[in-house]
Amino acid sequence: MTIDWWTLGLQTVNVLILLWILARFLFRPVAKIIAERQAAAHAALDEAETAKHAAEAARAEAEAARQAVLRERAEKIAEVRKDAEAEKQRLMAEVQAELDKARWQAKDELARQGRAQQEALSEQAGVLAGDIADRLLARLPKEARVAGFIDGLVEAVAQLPESTRAGIGLHGPVPLRAAQMPTEAEIAQLRDGLDTTLGRAVEIEVTEAPELIAGLELDTATAIVRNHFRADLDRITAEVRKHD
Repeated sequence: MTIDWWTLGLQTVNVLILLWILARFLFRPVAKIIAERQAAAHAALDEAETAKHAAEAARAEAEAARQAVLRERAEKIAEVRKDAEAEKQRLMAEVQAELDKARWQAKDELARQGRAQQEALSEQAGVLAGDIADRLLARLPKEARVAGFIDGLVEAVAQLPESTRAGIGLHGPVPLRAAQMPTEAEIAQLRDGLDTTLGRAVEIEVTEAPELIAGLELDTATAIVRNHFRADLDRITAEVRKHD
């Protein structure tokens, strides 16, 4: 086998020229394009990574905001519930206070009505007792309606202070009211008793007063002495009412 060195040399030269042409006009642009595309891909990846981080940050921020909103909502709900409970307690306290007030007012009103009824019954009882006693005492004999009270009147005058007794009858007759007009003997007995008690002679001016029922009443500027059934009835009636 014979090697044609010229042909081999030319083919080698042709191959070298072809490689140079390919390297200059094909490989470099393709490598450049590939490099550019790789750079673009890396930039896209970096941008995607940045966007991913931004998205994660935004999601974390959104989650934090959502949690904050939820916490704020829960706090507001708790505050509203607390205010509602406080208002409920306040309203219940007001209602209870109104109920207590109404209860006490009703109790006071019942007590007042009870007292009023008791007073009315006491009044009626006193009036009835006085009326019964008045009717019974009205049956006394006429001769006993004055004579039986003379000594009691004189004794009551004797029990007055000295300064009070000293003013009785100084400036005129002693006014006396009698359940009925006394007889001359009864007037004389009255005058003698008062003269002895006062230590001096006095004049007597008698006025008939049937409302006394029985007895006498001395009424001067310095003293009033009652010794008659009307005064006793009034005291009894007052005691009955007070006791009731």
